Amino acid sequence: MSFESKKVLVIGAGKSGIGACDLLAKAKANIILYDSNEDLNIEDVKSKLDPGVEVLLVKGPFPEDLIKMIDFAVISPGVPTDLDYVRKIEKAGIPIMGEMELAFHFEKGELLAITGTNGKTTTTSLLGHIMKNWKDKVFVVGNIGIPYTKTAMETEYDSVTVAEVSSFQLEKITSFHPSVSAILNITPDHLNRHHTMENYIDAKEGITRYQTEFDVCVLNYDDEVLREFGKDLSLIDGPSVVFFSSKEKLEHGFFLDGEEIVYDDGIVKEVLINTNDLNLIGRHNFENVMAASAMAMSAGVPFEVIREALKTFHAVAHRIEFAGEVNGVRYYNDSKGTNPDAAIKAVEAMKWPTYLIAGGYDKDADYRDWIRSFNGKVKKMALVGATRENILAAAKECGFDSCVLCDTFEEAFNECAGTAKPGEAVLLSPACASWGMFDNYEQRGDVFKELVNKMRG
Repeated sequence: MSFESKKVLVIGAGKSGIGACDLLAKAKANIILYDSNEDLNIEDVKSKLDPGVEVLLVKGPFPEDLIKMIDFAVISPGVPTDLDYVRKIEKAGIPIMGEMELAFHFEKGELLAITGTNGKTTTTSLLGHIMKNWKDKVFVVGNIGIPYTKTAMETEYDSVTVAEVSSFQLEKITSFHPSVSAILNITPDHLNRHHTMENYIDAKEGITRYQTEFDVCVLNYDDEVLREFGKDLSLIDGPSVVFFSSKEKLEHGFFLDGEEIVYDDGIVKEVLINTNDLNLIGRHNFENVMAASAMAMSAGVPFEVIREALKTFHAVAHRIEFAGEVNGVRYYNDSKGTNPDAAIKAVEAMKWPTYLIAGGYDKDADYRDWIRSFNGKVKKMALVGATRENILAAAKECGFDSCVLCDTFEEAFNECAGTAKPGEAVLLSPACASWGMFDNYEQRGDVFKELVNKMRG
């Protein structure tokens, strides 16, 4: 597809939109950048574009006359696809693609793509680490923080792109085609955007939509939805399936056997690594290791390279990140635990009596299974943000009474840090997004770490 001289509307002036504009400029398109935020600073937006990139910036209510002016539209993942003006663009017969789809049109190498509700960032970072131990030119992009549009034109026939892909980014794909894909798990999330679990599942499973029988999809056997999806893939000319499991000893796939991660190819079993040789804790992280290893293996990486890379990988920031120890109390930053299922995994990873900081932006989540997972491990929960009353109500329903409502994040931190004793832990794992109190989960996690460092002097 050629974009040269085409009039392209980029919807959303955030990081993804800026990346799309920069890529389209290199493709010699004529660019209109639209954002509904009337308070947007035009000069600030233009300063984020690559030098020399020119765009017509439109902000505020959507002017419908724009529809008659454009050949294509590129929508940022943060923009809901069911907005009225988006539907009017579609009704006018104008193609709308997501920014991941746009970038894929310029991909020249191999694409490995990961989605799922939880574990995406760790698995993507780990797979990128493995591939960098195998290939000279590796790009790690997507929902992890670097827009795919920023690197797509730099790819070469022998390069590898490892992409973290969200459900939002999969809504508008028409040819996005990884040679190896993975769906790590599917649990309720973003239902305020997708409205139903069926829509959410369909978006996640869409990562395989354009894969062929020559490709591979890695799936979590322990996830009932994905186990059935794997069976469905085997009935069509879709990708081959490699399963992983932390609960079952698979006859073919990766599985956890005591403290060892094992691969069975259907004939021979081989121990990949002992979990004690990893710098990661928690069963969910062992699942991430299996997923990344299965993808690397499917991309042709020898086991020995995978094994050595696993030994040198450390947890990513904000995902059960050890923030330090003060007066015998261990502090863990799991700010990326933005939904109940992710927060469950953080609690399960704790080996100590734990004081928990939780709450934030409301994504219409159900918190009861998360609270039931405490199993006596969580001694107190300090609640903040828009969801604090909802979580408190769920806690009372589940018989957990040790909750404190706090007005500020620092108050919640002090409530936990001031009570925890040597041999115990303080965990930030909010089960909610950060919006409303923070710009993003990174800022929330950084504040937590700053408070820990302040205690350490």
